[in-house]
This record gives sequence, structure tokens and C-alpha cells, in this order.
Amino acid sequence: MQYLLNCGQMKNADRFTIEEIGVPSMALMERAALAVAEEMLNAGCAMERVLAVCGMGNNGGDGLAIARLLYLKGCKVSVECVGNPDKMTAETRQQYRIVRNYQIPVVNNPDYREYTTIVDALFGVGLMRPVEGALGQKIRAMNESGARIWSVDIPSGVDGDTGRALGTAVCADETVTFAFGKIGHVLYPGRALSGRLSVKDIGIYPVAEEEGGYARALEASDCKSLLCRDPAGHKGTFGKTLVLAGSCGMSGAAYFAGSAAYAAGAGMVKICTAPENRQILQTQIPEALYGTWEKDELEKGMQWCDAVAVGPGVGQDMEAFHMLEHILELGRRMDLPMVLDADGLNLLSAHPTLRDRLYENCVYTPHMLELSRMTKKTVQELGENPAETAAQFAKEFPGILVWKDACTLIRDRRGRIYLNQTGNDGMATAGSGDVLAGLIGGLLAAGGEAGALAALGAYLHGRAGDLAAAEKGRHGMTARDILGKIPAAIRENI
Repeated sequence: MQYLLNCGQMKNADRFTIEEIGVPSMALMERAALAVAEEMLNAGCAMERVLAVCGMGNNGGDGLAIARLLYLKGCKVSVECVGNPDKMTAETRQQYRIVRNYQIPVVNNPDYREYTTIVDALFGVGLMRPVEGALGQKIRAMNESGARIWSVDIPSGVDGDTGRALGTAVCADETVTFAFGKIGHVLYPGRALSGRLSVKDIGIYPVAEEEGGYARALEASDCKSLLCRDPAGHKGTFGKTLVLAGSCGMSGAAYFAGSAAYAAGAGMVKICTAPENRQILQTQIPEALYGTWEKDELEKGMQWCDAVAVGPGVGQDMEAFHMLEHILELGRRMDLPMVLDADGLNLLSAHPTLRDRLYENCVYTPHMLELSRMTKKTVQELGENPAETAAQFAKEFPGILVWKDACTLIRDRRGRIYLNQTGNDGMATAGSGDVLAGLIGGLLAAGGEAGALAALGAYLHGRAGDLAAAEKGRHGMTARDILGKIPAAIRENI
């Protein structure tokens, strides 16, 4: 499990390490600089002419110390200091004195095209204001220089909480950050602007009482405990998933969701769909049981299953509305884990009365436009502060949010945030969301902590997409390709 911190949490961890543990700030700065310098020297990139572009805050102090360490290793290094010298922090001022004592060249208004490598140490994670005017021009010139750019902690101009570019932002080839990854490294466009991210331990102490509030990202090592199976188990042991999907002519949605539930490890899957779809689906998924949306069949299915996935391709007519109304009422009484996707979410937006039937075991899987409809906010408003958006969503929609985007955000019932780092743009294809809904439904049927399983579903879905992209390329990838790689994604993690 990786912890991902916002700016306030990182500042608190710094403060705690310095003030409570007693590690001097300069010692942390030296360790940070050494971590970056070693990473640069070990990378094997062009280091013929290096320029450290340093701001007045402690991020600039890191840059000055990096310049000195590279100089002592024989690199040809220069330093540019940007900003009002009167606003230098005490640590940065001391690092500047050391640079001058070593007679490392300090340059003004350099031509960035003359350098092979640039160290971006202008701003750290504490930046709050847009980067505009002369500073914006400077960053654009750095980006256009052709030099390899190494950002210290976070690319200058990237919001450490949201990943947004604050005006103009550095587009780094490499970013070295300290102690923990930051949320802004993971959310787009910060993820793209960070280039290759390295997280280095420099001795910053995690604040124990806040760890529960840190965002997290699943790693391959987390999957084994969440995917454990009883070697003496049977098809009932591994859970029964009910899939409600596919109106007339939409058998594909039911196929993808039902197949993904099986791929997730469900022992049995029943698909309730429009009667016209049954013959097609029985040919495609002969392993599954089948039913319709008739009330008695729905009630039998709900009594039979351990988890439900509802919504892909069901349409938004009154038949679909009454089906969802009935299913939500049954699910609430039984407290069954229920994944609500696609048209299931659209029906919630169109019929606010359905919200009275929602409950804590619901899992919502909206993409950006669906979430916009559910919250009555614009897409731009949603992206301004994703964690806050997720918290506001939870006040109206009890349960677990799986917010599908380039970086899928999961918020569980306890308010914990997971950020998924697997997946690629080739997955932006019809049916991909149906696969995710079925995958999460299959995982939930086996039992376990629903928030972690929802995050696992997003992780495996993205990993399957990465495996499909490696084989077929991102252009022209289909949902069928993603579905076909789920078993491989699971196999490599158990």
C-alpha cells in the first residue's frame, strides 16, 4: 500500500519530524538533495551542462544543495536564483552562501537551450497561486529548451492537492519526491507533467494519528490478501453474482458485465436481461444462469445472490425505472452489496425519489459526465478539488464511490480515498465500464471489505487494460481485449 499525501498533510509530517522528533531542517534538506543528485547521476542521462533553477523557498534550497553535490562530483553546474532575495528562507539563504563559497557560477537570465539538464527547484508542493507573467514565460522557456528536466518534489506550477496546472507548469522528464507520493503526482495533468516519479525516503516521520486520513494506492503486493481463495472451496464459497443488464438490443452490456463477474472469481453468475437477449447470451456465456426483470424472478435472484451489479445497458424507460426501484428496495432490506453503473446511475439522476432507497452497501461507478448529472455540477467544477467533490457526493449518495477517470478515485464508507494508478487511454472505449461493473460485482460476491474490493476492482481493471495495450496497442483496443486480460492480471498478483 502506498500512502499519498495532500499538501497540508505533507507540511504536518515535515513539521512533526523537525519540531517533535528533532531532526534539523537542514539535515532533511541535505538528505533530499543527496537523493536527487544520486538519482540523476545513476540515470545515465546527459550531464554535460547542468542548470539548477531555484526559487526562494526551501524547494530552492534543495536545488542549491543539489547543484553543490553535482559540482563536487565533477559536473559542470550553474545556478539561477529566481525571486526576491529578501524572501529567501533561512535554510535556502544558508545553501546559497555555500554555493557562493564553492564559487559555483550564479547566472541571470540564462538561455535554457544551452543546457543539457535542468533542475526545476522553483516551487514545491506549497504553491497556491497561479504562475503567470515573467515566471510563466520562464517555465515555458524551460519546457521548450530541449534539456532533460528534473523536478524536485513536484513540477513547479502543479497543485499538489489536485494535480491541476496553476497557470503554467513545468513538464518534467523526471520527478524525485520525498517520503510519500503526493496526490498531485497521481491525478492528471500532474501525473503526465511529473514524468517518471521516484519516491525517496529521507527520514520524514509519518504522523501516526493522520495515517488513516492519507489517500492510498494499491500495489501488486496488496492484491494477494484481497484475492485469497479457499483451496477446499466450492462454487458457493466463491460467491454468487446477480447481473441486471441489457435491454432489448443491448446484449453486449450484459455479456461484458456477466463475463467480468466470472473472471473476477465468482462461483456462479445469473444474468437478468431482456428476453430478446437470452439466446445470444446463452451462446456467449453458457456457464451463466438466466432470468428476466419480472418481479418474482428479481426477488428469487436477490435471495439467491451475494452481490448485485445493475445498470449496464438497461435503458432509462419506465420498465427500467421500476426494475431499479424494486431492486434497490430489496437490496436495502437484505443489505446486499450492489454496484450501480451506467443507466442505473442515469436513472438515479432522472428520478431523485430513488435516492430514498439507497444504502451504505451501494457502490456507484460513474464516469465524469454521469457524476456531473448526479451532482448537478459542471465537469470543470468536479475537477477543481476531487477529494472534496467525493466527500460532498457521499452526503447525498450513501456507500462507495468509484469515480472513473484517467485516474480512478475510490472513496469508501469511512471516507478513505484510494487513487488507482493502473490503466491507460486505450481503455476509453465502449463497454469498458460494463467490464468494471461486473468485475467489482464478482469480487464483492466472495465477501470482504467493500471499499478495498472496489479499489481492487479498479486496479485489476486498469492492469488488464495495461496488459491488453502491451499486446495490441492503445489504438483500437476494445472492451473484449480488457475482459480477456483480467485472468492474467489476477494471476500475476496472486
